[in-house]
Amino acid sequence: MKLRVPALACAALLAFAGCTDNAPVATDSAGAARSLSVTASDTECKVSAATAPSGTLTFAVTNTGTLVNEFYLLASDGLRIIAEVENIGPGLTRELVLSAPTGSYFSSCKPGMVGEGIRAAFEVTESGEPVGPTGDDAELVAAADAAYGSYVRDQIDQLLAKTRQFAELYSGGKDAEARALYADARVHWERVETVAESFGDLDPKMDAREADLTEGEKWTGWHRIEKDLWPARAKDYRQLGAAERKTYAEDLLANTEVLHERVQGMTFTADAIANGAKGLLDEVATGKVTGEEEYWSRTDLWDFQANIDGARVAWEGLRDLLKRKDSALDGQIETRFSGLQALLDRQRVGDGFVTYDQLTKAEVKELSDAVNALSEPLSKMAGAVLS
Repeated sequence: MKLRVPALACAALLAFAGCTDNAPVATDSAGAARSLSVTASDTECKVSAATAPSGTLTFAVTNTGTLVNEFYLLASDGLRIIAEVENIGPGLTRELVLSAPTGSYFSSCKPGMVGEGIRAAFEVTESGEPVGPTGDDAELVAAADAAYGSYVRDQIDQLLAKTRQFAELYSGGKDAEARALYADARVHWERVETVAESFGDLDPKMDAREADLTEGEKWTGWHRIEKDLWPARAKDYRQLGAAERKTYAEDLLANTEVLHERVQGMTFTADAIANGAKGLLDEVATGKVTGEEEYWSRTDLWDFQANIDGARVAWEGLRDLLKRKDSALDGQIETRFSGLQALLDRQRVGDGFVTYDQLTKAEVKELSDAVNALSEPLSKMAGAVLS
């Protein structure tokens, strides 16, 4: 699968973000530009300025290289992901809009979407203007923050409980029971995936796919265990022994406990919630609808539904504010959520879904088209609520 100042309590305010297509171009009272361009190639990451005034910022990221790229704004520690634009294909431009308080950050491009990226220091200076909504809008954001924060903590509570159970089953060699719990446990991760990803040190340890690894990088987390539970697709694979299983299970549980501790007390701004919803759609488009996320278990549709659940909760929390700002956009999002959900419901079997390998090419394309149709208006939500 995410703005933040150095102090952790403030940092959590903008824990995650995605990309938008209608970001306003703004300047402060001194005329300093809040609209920046980023040229991302296979070897460089050129931001048009190394500083910007606090307030609404827009980064227009153009990929001039040959590899798919990503652009990040990182916290001062270089680990926590403040905001990101994913899956920028060669020749494409995507925009990121967010409300930025004063602080020190890093900009980063990641050609090929692997490695630590190409980084540079970035400063947000004091503009003297309010950052974020005021008046009645502020009250609506506070309500959205409270609701979404509770949702995130509840999902991580459930993730921790089920991960404990899963780790015990896997370590104990109860493979059938562990396989039965796998998709159900991961649902809670996927519903708040962009929040979890905002902790840049945890996500690679917990959710990296084998294809994501760089040379020499150790593979741990859910998908390492997934391969061991569903080894049939792996050529000449040797399943792990009891001691190895215990090590991987304990590592996954320990990292989940760290995640659980970190989300306590987190708060979220309107643009963070809105961009997080769009980020979850990006997760669907780049991993779930392609069938790459759950390569071994083929449980991608469980993840797909969970990402949609999380995006819907985020949008619903902002609806009162969005209706005030752009009721037509809100209605369009509602319609396209309904259309996508109807397609997913066709694939239900009992409490779950068919495995991904049972989908036809036509069904995959239909789902992909519906994701793209929803992603387009959802990408405009952050810009609308900041207007």
